[in-house]
Amino acid sequence: MKNKIALIILVVLLIVFGFVAYKWIKHRIEYAISDAVFVETDNLSNIAFNRVSGKIIKMYKQEGDKVKKGELLAKIDPTDYKTTLSKTEKEIENLLFEKKALEIKKDRIEKQLNIAINIAQTELNQLDLEKKAIKYQIEELKAQKEQLQRDKKRYENLVEKNLTAKRNLEEINTQLKILNAKENSLKVKLNQLDYKKKILEDNLKLNKVKLAQVKELEENIKALNKKIESLKETKKDIQNLISYTDLKAPFDAIIAKKFKSVGEVVSAGKPIYSIFPRNNLYILVLLDENKLKGVKVGSKAYITLDAYPDKKFEGEVFEINPTTAAKFALVPRDITAGEFTKVAQRIPVKIRITKGDISLLKVGLGGEVEIKRK
Repeated sequence: MKNKIALIILVVLLIVFGFVAYKWIKHRIEYAISDAVFVETDNLSNIAFNRVSGKIIKMYKQEGDKVKKGELLAKIDPTDYKTTLSKTEKEIENLLFEKKALEIKKDRIEKQLNIAINIAQTELNQLDLEKKAIKYQIEELKAQKEQLQRDKKRYENLVEKNLTAKRNLEEINTQLKILNAKENSLKVKLNQLDYKKKILEDNLKLNKVKLAQVKELEENIKALNKKIESLKETKKDIQNLISYTDLKAPFDAIIAKKFKSVGEVVSAGKPIYSIFPRNNLYILVLLDENKLKGVKVGSKAYITLDAYPDKKFEGEVFEINPTTAAKFALVPRDITAGEFTKVAQRIPVKIRITKGDISLLKVGLGGEVEIKRK
């Protein structure tokens, strides 16, 4: 009886063992299993301060922290840049004041000279009219004198012949004297007008020369404008530099590495953080070549990470590398000497996570994967 019971137990154990062995073998046939598993990303980026250097006064994020695009990560002391900005703004202010003063001076001088030129030109026109009138009067006097001269000769002949009274000749001489006096007076006035005209013309030329000098003020104003515009561009650049003292996240990401600490002096372009996009993580499997059969793009995968043994992740294969991992090793094997030991090669397979808490993933974590063969 005891032998029969022992036989039954042995048969049951054999059946259970066979069933387990069958399940295990079947599972190994249906799934490609590997523990050469790593959490990876292809978009690991080092970020640094752009064009600015100085002492770090704030570090807002630590390794593993999530950040949003535009979120402040670190800050350099902006004091020197703000001091330079203040000096530039003051210089612009002084130049604007100088430019305003020159513009006021130019407008005042230009206005005064234009008024003086217009007045002088008007007076010259009036003088020309007066001179013309006087010359006309002188011509009339000459005509009258010529007539009197003819009358005088005629009366002298008549007086000699006692045909007229001597008094008539004396009246003609008196009229000639009066006309000569008027002519001389008009000529003196004409000379005075010529002198006055010369003075006005000289003043007019002088004012026109001064008006030409206003062009120099305009050139000075143009030069100031160029300098002001240049300083305004400098001001914009300094303002940009001040904004660059704030290091911000270029995209939604996770902090992978912090290279610097508060108090350190850094130069432009030196890495401060290393980050990667939140949704760019994948599982990299270095799959033995003898396990590759049936593994295709789109194959379902089940991942367990060593850091979270009670968490399950699901995914699917989205890329199978066409070369082995050893092909790009830093020191590839040299088989040209004829010495060769066969070593199983590993093929990089990439798996996209489709189910599971992605926020738990960290680049470099290891684990185990089961890929459903097709």
